[in-house]
Amino acid sequence: MKRSLITLAMTLAVAAPAFADQALATSKNCMACHSVDKKLVGPSFKDVAAKYAGQAGAAEKLASKITKGGSGVWGPVPMPANAQVSDAEAKKLADWVLTLK
Repeated sequence: MKRSLITLAMTLAVAAPAFADQALATSKNCMACHSVDKKLVGPSFKDVAAKYAGQAGAAEKLASKITKGGSGVWGPVPMPANAQVSDAEAKKLADWVLTLK
């Protein structure tokens, strides 16, 4: 029983930041066009993470795309600007996306 509780506590401690940032993505309507692991209107967050893995300045580039929008990188459907997302929130979202595998 004690081992089960320790395992559960460790799992929650590791998963909590991911859930918190997914909650931010949900609250900012990112999940209307994106999913963690499958393409919807836009690419999955895991595909974004794979594309930008290891690139210098990737988090800043993605944060800018979150707030200002973009087009042409993932096909013909543009990503609209997200004025409801602050610069700090965009950075947090970009950092989270880049951790997904």
